[in-house]
Formats: sequence, structure tokens, C-alpha cells
Amino acid sequence: MTETLPVPAASVADARVVRAIELIWREAALLDAKDYEAWQRLYAEDALYVIPIDRDAEDFDDVLNMVHDDARMRELRVRRMTEGYAIAAVDSAITVRTVSRFVPTDVGDGSVSIKASQIVVAYKRGRHDLWAADVDYVVRLGADGAEDRLARKVVRLINADEAVPAAGFLL
Repeated sequence: MTETLPVPAASVADARVVRAIELIWREAALLDAKDYEAWQRLYAEDALYVIPIDRDAEDFDDVLNMVHDDARMRELRVRRMTEGYAIAAVDSAITVRTVSRFVPTDVGDGSVSIKASQIVVAYKRGRHDLWAADVDYVVRLGADGAEDRLARKVVRLINADEAVPAAGFLL
């Protein structure tokens, strides 16, 4: 099946789109630095962070997901990652993320929706693992760039319907 590419809602040079992309890049840098406390502050209180098993899913409440986090679940996940009780957090991989191929799909005064690609290279115990995904973001724009927040992030792994190894890091 050939996927139809979305028609860009605005140029990536649009100031609102630039702000959204900068927030997305900041999120990637925080995740690579394992600064999970700062990472969760990038999210709006009502935001969702989802990694569905079905790449075509849109209603995440009625399908199986690898991750389906609201604010409470993100907080619990960060606590597990930072308090040292989860073995995956104690011996977590070193990661480097590349987020690119930004296509704005809806641009308004208050929010920007963007489709992007993400590659995560994870290194642990002499082994490199590669995670590739299409990612849908909704960035809620504040009065200025400092108040911009992620309202939604859906990570659609290219191999989500296959056995996916456990990750000791966030995507």
C-alpha cells in the first residue's frame, strides 16, 4: 500500500512551525541527555504520549498500545526512569536521536500539527539498536516560545506489529 503524503498546511519557514520544530528538537535533546524531569515539563497537562501497536490507529483508547500515557502515567514513568529501581533505567542505553522530514499538517494561531520521522540509535553493552518511526506531534503554542507545550505525540514504529525489544529509554 502506498501512503499518500499530506499536503503541507504551511511552509516550514512559518514562524509558528519553526517554534514547533524547535520544541521537538529540544525534546529529542532532553531525551538523549536522560533529563526526564525537564522532558515531562515540555508536555501540556492534558497531553498524550502514545506508541500504538497498530500504525493506522487513531482512537488509542480502544486498541492495544505499547505506551498510552497521560500526565499521571508520564509522571510514573519518569519516576521509574529516575529513581533507580527499574533495571532498565539503571543500565539504560546511550541514545542519539534524529528528528527530521517535518511536514506541517495543520497550522493555527494556537497550535501546530506536524508529521515527522525519527531515528533513534541506542548503544548498550557493545551493541547498537536502531528504532525508526513516523511521529505525529501536536504543539500547543503559548504567548511566547517559552510557553509552547507538546499536546500530543504519537510514535508509530515501523515495526510496531512485530516483536519489539524492550527499551530502557523513551521514544
